[in-house]
Amino acid sequence: MKQLNIKKFGFAVGSTAALLYLGCMVVMFTVGRYATVRFFNSLLHGLDVTSIVRMDMPIWEAGIGILVIFILGWLSGSCIAAIYNAALGEEE
Repeated sequence: MKQLNIKKFGFAVGSTAALLYLGCMVVMFTVGRYATVRFFNSLLHGLDVTSIVRMDMPIWEAGIGILVIFILGWLSGSCIAAIYNAALGEEE
């Protein structure tokens, strides 16, 4: 099997996480509080998010959120790729 490029895999996971975060922002911006709560309740198998959904988030805070989720995704993806590559080395 081929080894994964750690930086590229990390970037791919981080970018995907940031796109999901952006999608969440779009949902919240376009459908309003009630539909947002229903949408996320259905995604979370009935967990009620009514008390934690915050609709008045400033744009700068959302920007920081995208950056942080990208970094966490990059770190997670890099870790997954490194562990995968290490496991490949043990098979040979």
